[in-house]
Amino acid sequence: MLHGGTPVGKRAGLVAEFQRDDGPPFMVLSLKAGGTGLNLTAAGHVIHFDRWWNPAVENQATDRAYRIGQHKNVLVHKFVCRGPRGEDRRHAPRQAGPADGVLAEDGARRLTELGTDELLRVVSLDLRTALAED
Repeated sequence: MLHGGTPVGKRAGLVAEFQRDDGPPFMVLSLKAGGTGLNLTAAGHVIHFDRWWNPAVENQATDRAYRIGQHKNVLVHKFVCRGPRGEDRRHAPRQAGPADGVLAEDGARRLTELGTDELLRVVSLDLRTALAED
């Protein structure tokens, strides 16, 4: 996992490991830390969990996989919440989710500031919840 708290000296090693043919099947990066200066041509998919208000920032992060030397198709996935957005959404009753207790209501603690275990818990997919009808 590469995030803002990852030491600079460790970043190159993480990228090199991911790029190897026998490297890990996926790499988790925060949007800002993974948005510049990386070549991740081993990636065939880019999944945006932490959406950004500026599409150019997301596009730049996607471009880490879609680079000169990329010989695979790169599929980009963006998670979008179902239902209305804004004030009505904040007051709607809902079930507790994996991010509860990790992220403050006012957004004081951003997804990019979470530790490895916390981040993996937040982005894990519960298929029953994801496929449930409202």
